[in-house]
Amino acid sequence: MEQALREVLDEAVNRLLAEFPPSETDPADFLAARFDAGLAWVSFPLGCGGLEASHADQAVVEARLAAAGAPVPDPDGANGIGLGMAAPTIAAFGTEEQKQRFLRATFTGDVVWCQLFSEPGAGSDLAAVATRAVRDGDSWVVNGQKVWTSGAHNADFAILVARTDPDVPKHAGLTYFLCDMRVQGVDVRPLRQITGEAEFNEVFLTDVVIPDEDRLGVEGEGWKVANVTLNNERVAIGGHASRREDGQIGVLADRWREAPHLRNAASHDALLRHWVDAEATRLTAERLRQQLAVGQPGPEGATLKLAFATQAQAISGLGVELEAGDGLRFDDWTMRRPAGVSMTGRDTGYRYLRAKGNSIEGGTSEILRNVIAERVLGLPGEHRVDTTVPWKELPR
Repeated sequence: MEQALREVLDEAVNRLLAEFPPSETDPADFLAARFDAGLAWVSFPLGCGGLEASHADQAVVEARLAAAGAPVPDPDGANGIGLGMAAPTIAAFGTEEQKQRFLRATFTGDVVWCQLFSEPGAGSDLAAVATRAVRDGDSWVVNGQKVWTSGAHNADFAILVARTDPDVPKHAGLTYFLCDMRVQGVDVRPLRQITGEAEFNEVFLTDVVIPDEDRLGVEGEGWKVANVTLNNERVAIGGHASRREDGQIGVLADRWREAPHLRNAASHDALLRHWVDAEATRLTAERLRQQLAVGQPGPEGATLKLAFATQAQAISGLGVELEAGDGLRFDDWTMRRPAGVSMTGRDTGYRYLRAKGNSIEGGTSEILRNVIAERVLGLPGEHRVDTTVPWKELPR
């Protein structure tokens, strides 16, 4: 069965490259054809950009297309939330109309996404969100405030969790929506971070109208839907390294090779320890992808994201130490609102500062340790007194 599926994938890639030669095809047209061939997300259902293959087969397809010089989706990193979080959630819970409307457009970059989850009073405790969505006929009227919204200034749509029933416990009263970021009542304001940039924002929602057809999943089951999003987010962040010396460790290793004057026994030992940790994490991510059948990732993805955050901060810290005074320099403090996050071409100071956010975004490291303890290792959970009390009775 596995061999037969691999042959189907090989044939699909061969046909795509023959009919749409990358050197002769507009990138947008190639990506559209790739989606139609089921090679966008190969583990997705037929007709949704996939072939119902294994998650592990995605890397095989990516390698073959890269060798042929094929264009990649989201080259500037502006739609990571759409590709890694919105798309798999829509594939899992969306209606047929929603899948047809959003999946292809997301893969080609025609629809860019952001995530309206966290709030000033509901970050690590996401189930405590206070943004309200009130039913009004065939629509919902939404009011509230979201924060840490990466890419909201460039987004066309958002994945949104809002409270639809304050009379039940906090996890039970949430509903998940697909929110048009261009409608009246959506106010996006930049939040400048330690790097000087404002890649994320706070978003105010004032009487925003969302059609019920843009509700994702069953009313009141937003927590269930959101967990699929969060599990995919953690795998996307923590398991992004597809080859040896990818990411921060590659930048540091290249610098080590080109600058003999930075080398000494102590730093050599530190670099090798980080290299081994990064490679172990990459191989663990590959093993996790191979173990996943058709379906969604589980809580094990929290281990990847936790390891990624810890290692990125340690590796960027070693980079600063190696460069000494030069490592403290930062090229540009100008207030900018970039399309996405990219470490390419950035100096040591920027990488060190940006890595500080890795232990917060996509779930704080503290919360991820709880997830690993309770849902992966099966350890007793912390004592909680707010899981059976109606949300409206909780102190805030």
